[in-house]
Amino acid sequence: MQSKKAITSVLRIIVAFILLQTLYFKFTAHPDSVHIFSALGVEPWGRITLGIIELIVAIFILLPQTKTIGMISSLIIIVGAVISHLLVLGISVSNDNGKLFALALAVLICSSIYLIWCKEEVISLFKKASV
Repeated sequence: MQSKKAITSVLRIIVAFILLQTLYFKFTAHPDSVHIFSALGVEPWGRITLGIIELIVAIFILLPQTKTIGMISSLIIIVGAVISHLLVLGISVSNDNGKLFALALAVLICSSIYLIWCKEEVISLFKKASV
């Protein structure tokens, strides 16, 4: 049981780290970030709004009381990112050789594994929300 806790903690840290490290690019209007959100037709409000949401989600992931809500939220966000890559942006953005897409897939995989392994917490959360 201790190894499951360690692994799920590592998954949370990976997801939070990736979300937090991309905030620099969003909040400083890095040209690559501006290019991405311009291609999606939501620059600058989409970039800034998503940055704020990702900051909140990363904090939720790191806090024990809200970790499951954070991981569910990260999965929702990252599905949107992966779809945007596949339908609009492409795998390689601004000659990054697919690094940004790979980070999105890493978040997708880590969030999914976490939520599958912690399905009891997810079910409990949804039961509380439906009451």
